[in-house]
Amino acid sequence: MGEDGAAEWNSPGEVAAALDGVGYLPDEGIATAAFLALRMGRPLLCEGEPGTGKTALAQSLAAAMGVELIRLQCHEGIDAAQALYDWDFPRQLLHLRTLEAAADGALDAEAAEASLYTDRFLLARPLLRALREAPCVLLVDEIDRADDEFEAFLLEVLSEHAVSIPELGEVRAPAPPVVVLTSNRTRELHDALKRRCLYHWLDHPGREREVAILRRGLPGVDERLAEQVATTVRRMRELELVKPPGVAESLDWARALLELGGQLQPGTAAASLGAVLKYREDLDRVRGSGLLDELGAAPT
Repeated sequence: MGEDGAAEWNSPGEVAAALDGVGYLPDEGIATAAFLALRMGRPLLCEGEPGTGKTALAQSLAAAMGVELIRLQCHEGIDAAQALYDWDFPRQLLHLRTLEAAADGALDAEAAEASLYTDRFLLARPLLRALREAPCVLLVDEIDRADDEFEAFLLEVLSEHAVSIPELGEVRAPAPPVVVLTSNRTRELHDALKRRCLYHWLDHPGREREVAILRRGLPGVDERLAEQVATTVRRMRELELVKPPGVAESLDWARALLELGGQLQPGTAAASLGAVLKYREDLDRVRGSGLLDELGAAPT
């Protein structure tokens, strides 16, 4: 599907089929949210626990549309320069020295300064790249890790689909990029940003969908093992864990179990538990819950 692929999707069902075709298995809510975001030209804000498929949705949308995915990974302290653009100072300095040598000291200062601020020395960060290279999918990952000031800056860029670079002028997107923002809800986002977006909360997949994801992601997993892993992981999520396992951890665990003979039994589960749980407190809680001891009687 080419860059106009999204325009060919006339229903959430067609979006679901396109995502399924690139390996992402959406539920009805995800497909509907993606369809509306594309049709209405609005950013899609996806919140949910880590491992529920938020980042993978953006990656799969780009693959299904046949456009580039541009990812902005947010972190504490991120600023506009890291997200938008910067100047390549070492190359500018080298260029200036070359000009001075060539001019043998008789360098026109104004001309030299003008030559320093061109595309040649511009370092385009993800936001600027998305504006220049649209149509594309812009993934703003973990926006909740950025601060309030950056959130306000991002809102302005997303509203205008343009940015002004003092030395070069305005850069405006030829077509608005498809924007997906993700948040693990470590803090509340401002209402202004939420109003600009369509919102969707992603839960952990239901048992049947997780079984399908396991079998799609790991062709060597038979239905029985996939069902056992999905059932057991769902029961782990019902415990008060520091980090409930997501789909990525389910896949890792199933892969580890395949390496151990493809059986989910108390012994193999205990030996491979580090593939699905990442905190000592969670390991201790699951071991103390008696869940592993019940695996011999897990439903098939």
